[in-house]
Amino acid sequence: MTVHTPQNELAKRLRNLHVPGDPIVFTNVYDAATASFIANHPTTKAIATASFAIAASQGIPDNEMTLAQNIATVRSIASALTVDGLPKLPLSVDVQDGYENVAETIKEIISLGAVGCNIEDFNNRTEQMRTLPEAVNRIGLAIQTARELGVPDFVINARTDILGHGGSVDDAIERGKAFLAAGACTVFVWGPGGRGVRTEEVEKLVAALDGRLNVKLVIKDGYLTIPELKSAGVSRISMGPELYRAAMRAFEETANNLLESWK
Repeated sequence: MTVHTPQNELAKRLRNLHVPGDPIVFTNVYDAATASFIANHPTTKAIATASFAIAASQGIPDNEMTLAQNIATVRSIASALTVDGLPKLPLSVDVQDGYENVAETIKEIISLGAVGCNIEDFNNRTEQMRTLPEAVNRIGLAIQTARELGVPDFVINARTDILGHGGSVDDAIERGKAFLAAGACTVFVWGPGGRGVRTEEVEKLVAALDGRLNVKLVIKDGYLTIPELKSAGVSRISMGPELYRAAMRAFEETANNLLESWK
């Protein structure tokens, strides 16, 4: 059955932006101010949050942030974007590992107008990788919940941290294929220590996952650029906390210059 609710139409729009070789690029936001700026940029097609930056802006380590703390910021972001009851652009929320109750998490963000999310397969509470069946079941539950709430085209970007926990690219591919089969739109392969994935890793992942790959952009020399990732055939590029870190460096530099000038 085709669903034509306004929120599901936003979900369809977000899903259709994930095109291998012509990826959606997310300049991930972390508060109402950054969301407003990015939303008004002429190149922006959708909005995504970054949990690390949201946590850091509250003085909280990323893996200690609760759902309530995350939602508090997401609510302000959604409010800054809302026109006629829904965000004016598709909104995807980084819900970390989905927290204890995945269904409740999805209900919370959909109630704020979100039409997509990131879900990790690393359990922040136990600090262990979830088994593949458990991780797949949680993605299935998220999709089922969204469907029951009238957003069947809800976009899940399923993140695997297996490379940073003793696994190989082949392990990431195994998990990625299972996540896609469970209904995820794309697979986000997180490099060890947040380093991003290397060229040969991207090539192998793109081939195995039919381009349905999300890669984190690392803004440092020696890492793949947006044109290079586009050429490699990925369908989603995320900046994660890169802009937050750049903003903090600028804040620190400006503050130091002003404070030093008083001496």
